[in-house]
Amino acid sequence: MTRDRIGVAVVGTGFMGWVHVEALRRIGVTIVGVCGSSPAKSKAAAEEFGLSRAYDSYEDVLADEEVHSVHIGTPNRWHFPMAKSALLAGKHVMCEKPLAMTSAESAELVRVASEHSQLAAGVNYNLRFYPLCLEVGQRIRRGTLGDVVHVTGSYVQEWLTLATDYNWRVLARENGELRAIADIGTHWLDLVQSMTGLEVEAVLADLKTVHPVRYRPSGEVESFSGGAKQEATEPVSVTTEDYGAVLLRFRGGARGCMHVSQVAPGRKNCLRFEIAGSHETLAWNSERPNQLWIGHCDRPNEELLRDPALLTGPAQAAAAYPGGHNEGYADSFKQCFRAFYDTIAEGGVDEPATYPTFADGHREVQLCEAILASHRAQQWTAVGEPG
Repeated sequence: MTRDRIGVAVVGTGFMGWVHVEALRRIGVTIVGVCGSSPAKSKAAAEEFGLSRAYDSYEDVLADEEVHSVHIGTPNRWHFPMAKSALLAGKHVMCEKPLAMTSAESAELVRVASEHSQLAAGVNYNLRFYPLCLEVGQRIRRGTLGDVVHVTGSYVQEWLTLATDYNWRVLARENGELRAIADIGTHWLDLVQSMTGLEVEAVLADLKTVHPVRYRPSGEVESFSGGAKQEATEPVSVTTEDYGAVLLRFRGGARGCMHVSQVAPGRKNCLRFEIAGSHETLAWNSERPNQLWIGHCDRPNEELLRDPALLTGPAQAAAAYPGGHNEGYADSFKQCFRAFYDTIAEGGVDEPATYPTFADGHREVQLCEAILASHRAQQWTAVGEPG
């Protein structure tokens, strides 16, 4: 089956909905239709996205024989039931992160996916697919970096800086008990673990809710839509964190630390990491995604610019444009979805998968639970153990 014969339905009409639609179009799969939280939202999104089919309900999506795969971009509390029912209906699934609200739910999804091994079950950790991040992984696997000694970094944003900044993501019942860690910290953790091949085994966390009361404007506000300019009408109690810092112990002895914030004025969407090895250090910033800093002790430091002629393996394959023609955020979705749909088009689910799987998503939910437990107990907490 070629990619253009694969029919996809996009579920969710917010920020992620149109990002998914754009990326899917770029890789040539067929988008059958879109489903929102109401028939009216489905129709409005179909018109906006230029799609012919607007579903009245999710049940209609699953009943459509032209739909082979479902992309889930809804509020987090819907991820588990929607992903499970899609697999049981024989559909491939690409789910936004986090995969589920609890590790019990994500473990169940891993179980169901394993029982339907002919179906691809992925989580959209798209940041893995920046070419220079893939190159970092290649250099580590080749031994160029040496042994990983420590990893530091952050993921910071400004979009919830003010008490009048409001979105469904601040609500624990919609997003889960963690917010900044779950929304953006998991991207950092997944990226670092996928590049280094290391696994976080224990965490020590400190979290802070900067605005325990926020002000809900008239109507809901989409992510990154500038909702602070609307008139505030109602105070809302918030328990999810705006900021978090986490010390990390990796299996094998390496150490790390990460901080995340959604209240950092001026930082639009900035992920940074620095991986110190026994031979060299590698550093990258998502706001300058086509530059990789390479640090040395015994010779001048280097800066590698993204150029497919200079990259290797998967990194070269993910660099679609020649050197000097910059690639960025939207391209990472394209490359993640390309890996997912190439697997489907080739007729099998490869091991190891070339895309983030439900097992990866489950591990991230376990990490979130350990981070929350660590913060509450103010002590080191092992990942994956009952709280």
